[in-house]
Amino acid sequence: MFFCTVQVLAACLLITLAGCREQGYLTPPPQTLGATLNSQAADGEPRFSYDGKYIVFTSDRQGGHRGVFLYEVQNRRLIDLPGLNQSGIIQDQPDISADGRYIVYISEEQGKPEVFVYDRQTFQSEPISEDLLGEVRHPTISGNGRFIAFEFNRSGQWDIEIYDRGVNIELSLPIPNQPPEKSPLSPQPQQRKN
Repeated sequence: MFFCTVQVLAACLLITLAGCREQGYLTPPPQTLGATLNSQAADGEPRFSYDGKYIVFTSDRQGGHRGVFLYEVQNRRLIDLPGLNQSGIIQDQPDISADGRYIVYISEEQGKPEVFVYDRQTFQSEPISEDLLGEVRHPTISGNGRFIAFEFNRSGQWDIEIYDRGVNIELSLPIPNQPPEKSPLSPQPQQRKN
């Protein structure tokens, strides 16, 4: 009887260890260094770029205040976003354009939550909703980076606002005819032996 109980417990342990991740998961484990996708702090709100090259997300890893982070999937590393995260101010609810150039997010740097768009080429953030009287939340950006939609509470009811950044902005477009990125964990092709 004791031997059967030990076998059952050992089998359960093996199933638990092997079954923690189902096939297809590519997520790296949390690390204390904070230079990867998951950390020991709260990480959330992930959004992929169109081509799957980037994930924009939020994390509390910098001194406990929420900030926006960009992760490059192929190289498994964080990309710097100079000027985006302001010390002691919450940056939240990000979304990303098709090629990863523009990031839209909510920030309280002007005293109340506002919609901002960040340009990764100029390292500049621009407020979009500063002239609106009411609350804003959940921004999203079109693939080409021209249009931003978000929820707006004017007088107790949430509605959808659409902001046009104009015809003169540089568009964020995926590179045409570019093959999709291979997963960093995909099996490599076998070399033929002669």
